[in-house]
Amino acid sequence: MGTTVEASLDPFPLTIAGREFRSRLMVGTGKYASNSAMIDAIDASGAEVVTVAVRRVDLNRANDEGILHHLDPERFFLLANTAGCYSADEAIRYARLARAAGFNEWVKLEVIGDQETLLPDTAGLIVATQTLAAEGFKVMAYTNDDLITALRLEEAGAVAVMPLASPIGSGLGMLNPYAIRTIKRRLGVPVIVDAGVGTASDACIVMEQGVDGILMNTGIAAASDPVRMATAMRQAVEAGRLAFLAGRMPRREIAVPSSPVSGMLDS
Repeated sequence: MGTTVEASLDPFPLTIAGREFRSRLMVGTGKYASNSAMIDAIDASGAEVVTVAVRRVDLNRANDEGILHHLDPERFFLLANTAGCYSADEAIRYARLARAAGFNEWVKLEVIGDQETLLPDTAGLIVATQTLAAEGFKVMAYTNDDLITALRLEEAGAVAVMPLASPIGSGLGMLNPYAIRTIKRRLGVPVIVDAGVGTASDACIVMEQGVDGILMNTGIAAASDPVRMATAMRQAVEAGRLAFLAGRMPRREIAVPSSPVSGMLDS
């Protein structure tokens, strides 16, 4: 019943490249203490899309110690990502490897430009997006919160643009709400905020900007209790989305009584 109510309150499903997704929360698979802890947290998050770093995992699904052995493609939409790639050529190579290894044609594209900050190499990202899109990949491009880069990625063929809230793994929350809102307003493709969301209040505030969804990993995996945090993140994403659709009250610098003053009884 709860799901039915939520669906009626949000009449616009998350749709990327013609495919509908039931959850606006996407999650990663890194940094968990064990594979069982990872699965429990993913289940609690309600996420449908689960990302896998093809450069960092064993692609042999038969290995029961590997991540892929525990991720049922019938239950989860597995999204290969090119985390750890520092050039366009490298990212393109690993995207092709993922598809050859049995992943679908979707890819979360990362091209990192700086090892200390892990900020994106936007020039390389655009080149890689153009190449992979031309090869039939559905590219979801991880980028910074710069509008011009986001527009160029859309022009290059990205099916979704994924600006960071703050640097990868920082947990700092959204540093530039204006930039995120502007990217969402100007782009025609979905905008999924990725990186920097540290706790449930961060997730709620991000969703209140009107973006289409959030992808997170460390905020859940590095929590003291990942399952509880995953549950909180799921509820926060839903709350933030509904708050955006509802439209917040105006901010005022003066008090306004909640009850009408006309017709009050004289004392």
